[in-house]
Amino acid sequence: MGCSFSGLNALYDAVNGGGDVWINENRYRILRQLGEGGFAFVFLVKEVPSDNSSVPGTGLAAKVRDKSHLSEDGTYAMKKVLIQNNEQLELVREEIRVSSLFSHPNLLPLLDHAIIAVKTTQEASWNHEAYLLFPVHLDGTLLDNSKAMMAKKEFFSTSDALQIFRQLCAGLKHMHSLEPPYAHNDVKPGNILITHKKGQSPLAILMDFGSARPARKQIRSRTEALQLQEWAAEHCTAPFRAPELWDCPSHSDIDERTDVWSLGCTLYAIMYGVSPFEYALGESGGSLQLAVLNAQVKWPAGPKPPYPEALHQFVMWMLQPQAAVRPRIDDIIIHVDKLIAKFSC
Repeated sequence: MGCSFSGLNALYDAVNGGGDVWINENRYRILRQLGEGGFAFVFLVKEVPSDNSSVPGTGLAAKVRDKSHLSEDGTYAMKKVLIQNNEQLELVREEIRVSSLFSHPNLLPLLDHAIIAVKTTQEASWNHEAYLLFPVHLDGTLLDNSKAMMAKKEFFSTSDALQIFRQLCAGLKHMHSLEPPYAHNDVKPGNILITHKKGQSPLAILMDFGSARPARKQIRSRTEALQLQEWAAEHCTAPFRAPELWDCPSHSDIDERTDVWSLGCTLYAIMYGVSPFEYALGESGGSLQLAVLNAQVKWPAGPKPPYPEALHQFVMWMLQPQAAVRPRIDDIIIHVDKLIAKFSC
């Protein structure tokens, strides 16, 4: 894995408008910044054809197995991560490794990547930089779309809500079906890309596999339970985190049904724009953890006509605090397909 220093230097100029960066042997022009968070920045980039681009088997197209992931206009999303220590370096390497395990239309594919060592300076405390290249989806995340819709007092139709949810289930089934099964561990609206297609239900793609890990863990001591809770507090977003990751018993078996809890929260958020437990953050003396552990869900006023009661029951079926009785992804898919057949236009 490598990236030229000339490309690296150009990236700093590119943040202020224009410039090129290299990911391995392929060159990209940075068009604009799409977002940032923590030590990560996301840019819209466009592949710059090389001098021998007319030769078959060159450029990004030579590296990508599934040609459907290639952009028609050469634009992609590039994530740049500033890495300060060996722990962060290993996390990025693990994200790259895990992302390479998946191949599914509803999971965002990693197209290319590079990690380079850089000299630490007075201005910069990081010692490595990572560049990850993905297909670009400019309609934003489900969270972005929900905020815009809430501002206009708009809601997804029952049919669109179910179709978006069904696609998330398909992507997670792929992860849960691996050997060993993998859990995403951070299913939430901010990690779901939405692409609107005229005359069709929105396309939903699950992204960000930085928290994905083998799903099944045997917890056999209080120390192991506390370690899992600490890991979850850092990697799993609180309003979508399963109860067993908040308060892990000292003798328990954790599995991929942590994602099913998050799916229940996410279906609620597709309908109402927020997690079913975020209300607790705004209440005097309210406790998000207690609301989660007790599955205390409040139903806000919805669209008119409101969502069918069957959707509320479906959410609550997934939000069972005891993981052992929570349904698995195959059960969820069977049920959502029945709901789609019943409520789609």
